[in-house]
Amino acid sequence: MDKNIKAVSVRILDKDYMVACPEGEQDALVASSRRVDREMRKIRDSGKVLGTDRIAVMVALNLAHELMHSNRLSPAVIASNEQELVGRLQQLQQQLDSALDKHKA
Repeated sequence: MDKNIKAVSVRILDKDYMVACPEGEQDALVASSRRVDREMRKIRDSGKVLGTDRIAVMVALNLAHELMHSNRLSPAVIASNEQELVGRLQQLQQQLDSALDKHKA
């Protein structure tokens, strides 16, 4: 592992994940994982969404929506970044699927 990258353990929905993180960003990663955990628990506890993967996708969509509104992006900017956002969401889904598959075994 690169000397500027550290492995950080985070816990989301009672499962531990090791995540590569740039040195000095560990606190932000832990805070982010706590936010994701909190949001996933809210959705899970609502009983409206079943399955960890679906809960994770809903959280990702909610956080992306929140981010776009917090940045007050114009529709033109959103449209120009749509492909990038779709690609990133697909990448996140693949990472979530991979992590979930590891914990199913």
